Amino acid sequence: MQKLVFFCVILCVSTSLYSQDYLDVLKVTYNGATLGNVDTEAETEVDNTFVEFYFPLPVTSDISIIGGFTYENTRLGLNFLPSRTNLIMTRLNLGIKYDHGNKWSGTYVALPKLASDFSEGAGDNFQMGGLALLEKRYSSKYVFKFGAYVSSENFGTTITPLVGLWYKSENSKFTVNATLPIRTDVNYAVTDRFSLGANLVTSIKSYNLSATDSQQYVQEESIRFSLFGGYAFLDNTLVARAKIGLDTTDYGLYNQGDKVGAQLLTFQLGGDDRTRLNNEFDSSIFYGVDLIYRLGL
Repeated sequence: MQKLVFFCVILCVSTSLYSQDYLDVLKVTYNGATLGNVDTEAETEVDNTFVEFYFPLPVTSDISIIGGFTYENTRLGLNFLPSRTNLIMTRLNLGIKYDHGNKWSGTYVALPKLASDFSEGAGDNFQMGGLALLEKRYSSKYVFKFGAYVSSENFGTTITPLVGLWYKSENSKFTVNATLPIRTDVNYAVTDRFSLGANLVTSIKSYNLSATDSQQYVQEESIRFSLFGGYAFLDNTLVARAKIGLDTTDYGLYNQGDKVGAQLLTFQLGGDDRTRLNNEFDSSIFYGVDLIYRLGL
């Protein structure tokens, strides 16, 4: 419940791929935390590595093809035991960006993925997702966005409404780059190279556990909020960030076939009668680093 309240608060107070005046072609992130058990003194080290690559391919003046790849590896003890499990997600990001005219454009992306511990064969690793996002550019400093992300998961179908904003101040020092509730960056340029800011990343996804003969799955509900300091190299094309923040991610273990149907954000529309097989994870301070390769548009 505490995590749900925190999630809703962030929603109330808090991007399309290419709304801003730059494109993050490659992003590599590492996060580390020690998450506790809400019922006992047990803890587990959690290491999260995230890699995302995007490239746009213009076809006409109105259409660009979007291609990309996402990889994420989370290593942790699901039952707070010394042995740890690798939860791995690999995803293709394939779609188009279309200029509808009158300062409206749309981004439509298919997101097929494999999510598992990959201890054995493919099993029930495949999942399918999709994203649709409309953008209205009011000026060179302000863009508004809205849409939805939908994905099939082991627990059912997750539906995430999206509302976004890209804003740059008149002096170009302060920027907000947000696709809520998935990602948000607030950045203030102290100098041409050094910046301070805040970052929010959330996700709801599931992993098949082939180590249990695909009899179980993990449902991850992740919220990471951080403050960062960044420094830019090579004419601002390479950005390095050091960050510290709060990790409220939970990793619930369930039997395959134990579903909730449709889930809107973190709310199960038909209720949740599943039996959880492990204890809830407690929130913790986390630290991390980002390396971003960025191109101006």
